[in-house]
Amino acid sequence: MATRNSSSTFSVIGTDISIRGNIEASADLHIDGSVEGDIACAALVQGEGSTITGAVTAETARLAGTVIGSISARELVILKSARIDGDVHYDALTIEQGAEVEGRFAPRATAKAVPASAEHQDAANSDEPKLAIAQ
Repeated sequence: MATRNSSSTFSVIGTDISIRGNIEASADLHIDGSVEGDIACAALVQGEGSTITGAVTAETARLAGTVIGSISARELVILKSARIDGDVHYDALTIEQGAEVEGRFAPRATAKAVPASAEHQDAANSDEPKLAIAQ
């Protein structure tokens, strides 16, 4: 197993690169090419022409291409050019108008039981996952 270079903070997979196999990166990852395999990284930026076939796990992800597989991210942005076929798990989610998602959305954390008297609390004060739809 190769040692990781801790000084590297950003890795790029260009449009002319096609990878078959899982990717695990401690650095941020920008993918413009094609990946067949699972991806685990700190932050993922996916280019518009990119295709990922496999599960994606990241702290933050900004998706603009095609993903066929599940996605789990603390902060997830799905741009209008994105096409996703798989379940999406998130803490905070933003979806641009025009994005296509075929799958289920669910918060990453287990839903908390809310007492009946607290049902009408201001949503800004709750710990529930945030959902934003960009126009």
